Amino acid sequence: MTRTPDDATAQRADATRNRARLLEAAAQLVADRGAEHVTMHEVARAAGVGKGTLFRRFGDRDGLLLALLDEAEAEFQEAYTSGPPPLGPGAPPRERLTAFGSALIERLADDGDLGAALGRQILCERRIASDTCRAFQHHVESLLREAGAEGDHALLAHALLAFVSFESVRHLRGERQVTGARLRASWADLVRRMT
Repeated sequence: MTRTPDDATAQRADATRNRARLLEAAAQLVADRGAEHVTMHEVARAAGVGKGTLFRRFGDRDGLLLALLDEAEAEFQEAYTSGPPPLGPGAPPRERLTAFGSALIERLADDGDLGAALGRQILCERRIASDTCRAFQHHVESLLREAGAEGDHALLAHALLAFVSFESVRHLRGERQVTGARLRASWADLVRRMT
């Protein structure tokens, strides 16, 4: 049997609806119970689709959480790409970079921040390869270049972002008892020294 263009359009619309339902169900479950307690079975059941649909769409739990992370980070990305200064355009690059790191540090410390909650549950290797982390890398690299930083902008951006990784912030705040204010001041100092 040959599919008609109408069949293909209906299938795409159905897939789009299923994706939206799955992400909505996952977001609600994460908000209610925490990302660490959400299973693929529960998400499929809450969305009213089969587990096979969920696995075909996202591959595995990390794939689902990464898609949810990208959606959760859209508002923050909007703020640093086109929002008001100093986080958004209109401020000098050094100020924007300082504001960007400060905002990340605040978000990582906020237990209610969905992006941070999701990021903590995704394996580091997968998280670093995500659209969100690639956007962070590109943004920091661009601001370093605009600020006139000398050196390899890509590696300098990696070094800065390593300072505000989930693992680093968790260790510094938990094991070392470093306050958020001290982390933000150190970030600003690193930016000043690099630029």
